[in-house]
Amino acid sequence: MTDIAKSTPGAAAPSGSSVETGAAGPAGAGLDTRLVVERGSFRLDVALTAAPGEVVALLGPNGAGKTTALRALAGLLPLTGGHLRLDGVELDRTPPESRPVGVVFQDYLLFPHLTALDNIAFGPRCHGATRAQARAQAAEWLERMDLAAHAGAKPRRLSGGQAQRVALARALATHPRLLLLDEPLAALDARTRLEVRAQLRHHLAGFEAVAVLVTHDPLDAMVLADRLVVIEDGHVVQEGTPADIARRPRTDYIAHLVGLNLYRGRAEGHTVHIDGGPGITISEDLTGPVFVAFPPSAVTLHRDRPTGSSARNVWRCAVAGLETHGDQIRAGLTGELPLAADLTTVSAAELDLHPGATVWASVKAAETHAYPA
Repeated sequence: MTDIAKSTPGAAAPSGSSVETGAAGPAGAGLDTRLVVERGSFRLDVALTAAPGEVVALLGPNGAGKTTALRALAGLLPLTGGHLRLDGVELDRTPPESRPVGVVFQDYLLFPHLTALDNIAFGPRCHGATRAQARAQAAEWLERMDLAAHAGAKPRRLSGGQAQRVALARALATHPRLLLLDEPLAALDARTRLEVRAQLRHHLAGFEAVAVLVTHDPLDAMVLADRLVVIEDGHVVQEGTPADIARRPRTDYIAHLVGLNLYRGRAEGHTVHIDGGPGITISEDLTGPVFVAFPPSAVTLHRDRPTGSSARNVWRCAVAGLETHGDQIRAGLTGELPLAADLTTVSAAELDLHPGATVWASVKAAETHAYPA
């Protein structure tokens, strides 16, 4: 599979080649926006910047404002305030159809009566290309997407993964300076999703303009994006690289996404006093407000209080629930410190775990990670 052709807006890449224009672009290139949208009692206020060649993922729970942000970027929702600049050009008052923006919707929205080739050709035709020119460009995009054999197929004859690639090619055929992807993998089954995610990452790596991905799936965000912007209740609560977000979550939602137990408290040396809870011994020497995080795999469960253990943190808990988590069992615990613990099915059976059972949870100080709040 070949990379997306890097080409100037409105220009078609020569057949079988990639035309590079330089990812840096002109001064002021990229996305610079503050999206303020008020809809009833909900207010979105999100500042967002991205450089050419960068993939940014907007991540957040349902109702956080991700789709509102995407629709505002596309021009489908008017801004209540703020600004929207793309490559230094104000787009606030530009009609959606006149913006250099391509959109891949969650359900792809392919024209059911058109073939894959004509679906892709639709964009260039709307931008003034002749029918022959548009179809030639569409054929090149099908080749890049490894879909040349499906040029004459209508959407109902395409698999989910094939339809996703046609939708992506249709969005890219107009050479957008901003590519918006709304939950692009949500409609796929787990097996297809794995394959298409890898293909999409490959294609995005060759896209020289800005791409914004909206998703609630942390794996999609971690694999596809260079930077994550986490939105909750219409506001940015954290942003950074996937590695930064995964290592230092700052809200319960993010901690749950990346699979960590997270607490906030005040550090005094090697002890963090949790708000409304017990102390946690940490390996760092810190002072002041901090977060403490550790993975469920760092938690060891015991039927009786452990003695002679090297773990500095021991809490009495009750099993609130059990669920399969990959090839392990995840136990949700309440008590002195609410937490999640991962263990094997054999260990769960040996401990006779069931809702309501009393257990002792232990965590070594070296397994915790504390950082300033």
